[in-house]
Amino acid sequence: MADVAARAGVSIATVSRALRDVPGVSEPTRARIRELAAELSYVVSPQASSLSRRETGRVAVVVPRIDVWFYSAMLAGIEEVLRGAELDVLVYQVDGEAQRSRFFHELPARRKVDAVVLIALPVLAEEEQRLDLLGVQVIVAGGQLRDYPHVRVDDHAVALLAVRHLLDLGHRRIGMIRTHDTEGTRWSSDVERSRGYHEALASAGIGPDPELVVTRPFGVNAGAEGVDELLSLPEPPTAVFAYSDEIAIGALHGLLARGLRAPDDLSVVGVDGHPLAAPFGLTTVEQGVGQQARHAAAMVTHVVRGEPIEEPTVVLRPTLVVRSSTGPLRTRRAASASPAGGPSGSR
Repeated sequence: MADVAARAGVSIATVSRALRDVPGVSEPTRARIRELAAELSYVVSPQASSLSRRETGRVAVVVPRIDVWFYSAMLAGIEEVLRGAELDVLVYQVDGEAQRSRFFHELPARRKVDAVVLIALPVLAEEEQRLDLLGVQVIVAGGQLRDYPHVRVDDHAVALLAVRHLLDLGHRRIGMIRTHDTEGTRWSSDVERSRGYHEALASAGIGPDPELVVTRPFGVNAGAEGVDELLSLPEPPTAVFAYSDEIAIGALHGLLARGLRAPDDLSVVGVDGHPLAAPFGLTTVEQGVGQQARHAAAMVTHVVRGEPIEEPTVVLRPTLVVRSSTGPLRTRRAASASPAGGPSGSR
């Protein structure tokens, strides 16, 4: 408040009145003070005294999207534990670059909480720096960011399990369907899964082929669009590693639109342990989402109680679950079947 007053050339009392919307300050002066307060990331809160003692009883959970199984399952697991600890959860959905940019610009206003949990949130470098303005503990669930306490699956091991499974089945031309939120962001799971994909192929003496790695914006059509691009190659892959189970299920749907099926024409493996993986017969790498959520919530409860976090870094080992969507390499190639439809037929 003293910094705002100095910049505005007024008293601290004037700043206080202006930010609390009480009489005694002219409108031009009030507007100038609010502008300077925003520039300096200053937020006045009637709960400031309780905030200084970390006693708001609230936790902010920031999630890219709520309508995606991984995020909703993680959120539900965290909320259940925190509710049992008599803590309220404030949910902030920041879907895409515009919403995320707005959230980080207004980030100081989120100080009215005891802790902030980021669920696998991709961030830009400047957004990452604004996290320091919070003044409360940041915990990352389902990923890793700087040196913040975090819980995640070993995403490098995820890719190694998936791709080595396909290699063991005899596949040598293996594609990958990636996804992204916004180009330029750091998404630790994508970085590690991509690294594991290339490393597994290299260990089998297979060099990188950029054509076999396709990237689609995150959405319900990502899998179908990705598999359509891969199968349109002059020499298509015989197997595909998808970033998530939802993308893998979309890829299976894309196969059906072409009159093809897994694993006869293309083996498909996903990641997550989604409840729909079993009825779709999808081979998947389970990452223990519920377990990750419980670990993250435990970190939060320690922070709120003023206790040290016993394990600030928790990395879970993934588990491969083999189902009918993957099978041995066959002589018949996916390219040999004439398409029964394109991407439009899968929607």
